[in-house]
Amino acid sequence: MSSSGPTRAAVFRTRASAPFSRAVPTTGITVYGCEQDEALLFREMAPRFGVTPTITEEAVSEADIGLAAGNRCISVGHKTRVTRATLTALSRAGVKYLSTRSVGCDHIDVSGAESVGISVGNVEYSPDSVADYTLMMMLMAVRHAKATLRRTDTHDYRLSGIRGKELRDLTVGVVGTGRIGTAVIDRLRGFGCRVLAYDNRTESSADRLSLDDLLRHSDVVTLHTPLTAETRHLLDRRRIERLKRGAFLVNTGRGPLIDTEALLPALESGRLGGAALDVLDGEEGIFYTDCRNKPIDNHSLLRLQELPNVFISPHTAYYTDHALRDTVRNSIINCLDFESGNT
Repeated sequence: MSSSGPTRAAVFRTRASAPFSRAVPTTGITVYGCEQDEALLFREMAPRFGVTPTITEEAVSEADIGLAAGNRCISVGHKTRVTRATLTALSRAGVKYLSTRSVGCDHIDVSGAESVGISVGNVEYSPDSVADYTLMMMLMAVRHAKATLRRTDTHDYRLSGIRGKELRDLTVGVVGTGRIGTAVIDRLRGFGCRVLAYDNRTESSADRLSLDDLLRHSDVVTLHTPLTAETRHLLDRRRIERLKRGAFLVNTGRGPLIDTEALLPALESGRLGGAALDVLDGEEGIFYTDCRNKPIDNHSLLRLQELPNVFISPHTAYYTDHALRDTVRNSIINCLDFESGNT
C-alpha cells in the first residue's frame, strides 16, 4: 500500500531474463502501488513475457512521474485515485497506456485520461474469488454469525436470538449478472433457493425482474453491478424502503452502490435483518491501513460496526492466490497488447 509520508518506498527494477513466447521486443512497464505479494508475482512473470518492470510501493502521483520515464505503459492498483493532474503529468512523461489491476475503473478519471491521450484498460480475474466470498457473507448474515461469535468470545453460549435461516427457504436477488454475478447464481443453485436477477443483459438462468420488483420479493439482495454515474447510490433511501422487512443486504461490488446514510436507520430500527459489506462508501484511506492507533474519520463505518447484525470486511473478496496471479498476468498482457497494437 502506498504511504502518504515523504519517505520514498523501495523501487525495484527487474531485468528480463527470458524472451516472451510471442517474440515481442523487451517492454518496460512501471508498476505503481505494488505490494510485496504482487511484486513477487511481477518478478516471476515479467521475464517470461519479455518485460522489464520498474516496481514501486508508491501510488502513482505527480511526485512519482520520474519512475515512468522511458515507459509508455504503467500498471496501477485500485486503492488510490488517479486524478486528471496526475494523468496530465504522465502524458507529458510519455505514458500512453494505463492498466489498472482491477475490474472497476471508478478510481481513475477516465475522461481525463482520454483528453491527454492515455488509454485505460482493466483486468479480469477469477470470478470465483468474489463469488465464493459472497456466498460466505450471505451465509454469515442469515446465520447471525457476528452475534454468535461475539457471544462465544465472551463465553456466552446461549442460543436465544440467534436462530438462523436456510438459503433453500429464501429468495435471493442478484443485482448485476456479469462474470461475478453469474458465478454467484451458479453457486446458489446448489442451495435450492429461488434466484431473481436484475441487469441489462439478456441472458441469465435466474428469473429476471425490474430492480424495484426484485427488492420487494427478495429475502437476500447481493450487489455485483459496476459503479458508474448511473449506479452510484443505486440503493438510495427510496429503494432501501422497498426491501422486504427482515431482508439481508450483501455488497461485494462497490461501496457507493449503497447510500450508507439511508441504510443505517433501516438496520438500526430492525426493519432489515442485517447486512454483510465487503466494500463501503468512504473506505479510501481506511481499508488496507492499520487504524488501531488512530481515529477513524468515517462515522458511518463506526456506527455500522457497532451493530450486531452487520458484518464488515476490508474489501478483500477478490484477494486469493488465483485471482492475484490472474491480475498480475493480465495487467502485463494488457500492456503488451497495447504495444503491439492489439487493443
